[in-house]
Formats: sequence, C-alpha cells, structure tokens
Amino acid sequence: MKRCVIFDLDGTLADTSGDLIASANHCFAQMGIDERLDPLLDAGTAVRGGRAMLTLGLTRAGLMSEETVTRWYPELLTAYDDAIDHHTVMYPGAVEAVEDLRRADYAVGICTNKPAALAEKLLRSLGVRDMFASMIGADTMPTRKPDVAPYWAAVDRAGGRRDASLLVGDSVTDRNTSAAAGVPSILVTFAVGGEDVHPLKPESVIDHFHELVPEVIRLIG
Repeated sequence: MKRCVIFDLDGTLADTSGDLIASANHCFAQMGIDERLDPLLDAGTAVRGGRAMLTLGLTRAGLMSEETVTRWYPELLTAYDDAIDHHTVMYPGAVEAVEDLRRADYAVGICTNKPAALAEKLLRSLGVRDMFASMIGADTMPTRKPDVAPYWAAVDRAGGRRDASLLVGDSVTDRNTSAAAGVPSILVTFAVGGEDVHPLKPESVIDHFHELVPEVIRLIG
C-alpha cells in the first residue's frame, strides 16, 4: 500500500470550462434563448457542472425552473460528449507533477463529480488516462463528493493507504470531502476564482503545479 494523492479533474487537472460552456450554449440555442454564457466571465460556473450552467442561463433569461433544467441536462451531456476536447487543456505542469509523484512511488487517482464515462473519454482524449491508477466519477458510487465514499474508493482502487492520502482540488466541495475524510487537502488557485480557496483554510494552497510535490511530502511524507 502506497502513500496516495487523489485529484479532482475539472478546474484542478484540466481547464474544461470552454467545452462545458459550449455545451450549455448549444442547449440555449435549441431553446431559442438569444443570450449565451461567456467562456471567460462564466468559467467559474462551468466548473460547477452542467446543472449550474443551465440554471445561470435560464435565470438570466427569466425562464428558470427545475423542470427545465432536468429536461435539458441530458441534452447538455450529449452535446458535451460530442465535443468534449475542442478547448480543454491540462493545466501547465500538471502532467509533470503527476509523473513526479509516480516516480516517487505515490499512488495517484482521480475523484471527480463529472459522470464517469465523460471523465474517462476526456482523460483518454488528453492522453493521460494511464497515468492514474483509479478514476471515480459522479455515478461510479451511489454518492458523490463531498460524501467520503467516492474518495475512499479512489484511494483503495489506486492501491493507496487511507491514512497517508490527500485530495488535490479547487473548490469547497473538495475541501469538504477532505475534511469529512479527515485527510489533508491541497487547493489550487489557477482555476477561475482561485483566490476564493484561501478562506476555506485547506492544509495547503498552490499557485502552480511545480509547488505540488514538496507540499505532498510535507503533508503525508
């Protein structure tokens, strides 16, 4: 059993906001709504998921209802599946940091609230799936983050030690997950709204992936 680092995906390993917003805008076009989400200004909503994007756009148009969000969410997922990697890129230094951890004999995995099939497809498209020993998506388990079950599954399937693990993420969801599990969290600031992670008081905050390995060593050895 190895020391273990589990990563969030959207807003942590990869900037997926452009393709996510494009999928939401596809839905708004189909609805006949003229206003669209902005790839830059609304990127913070994008990393919160499809329902959040639909809610934002529908609210702006004065058409918000839970029924409408539920009706269009599958269409959004289909649109995203069809164009999942047109704009998405790994954050600078992410691949190198993960490889450094693997060379140092850490187990590495992913725990994301993206549907598992979409996460798998994206990781393979980016050419990085084989770097991770586990991949737990929103629908892999009966619950999702911030419940601890998906996190522990990611650790266990990666061959990691629960008592020597931590979570790297970018949001309050990741912070709450680590707190519930009683493990450290490292939150990144390079996603949209990244400075908002400081008040969450994680065990560590990093501004670039070249800072990751020393912080992992400091926190779990």
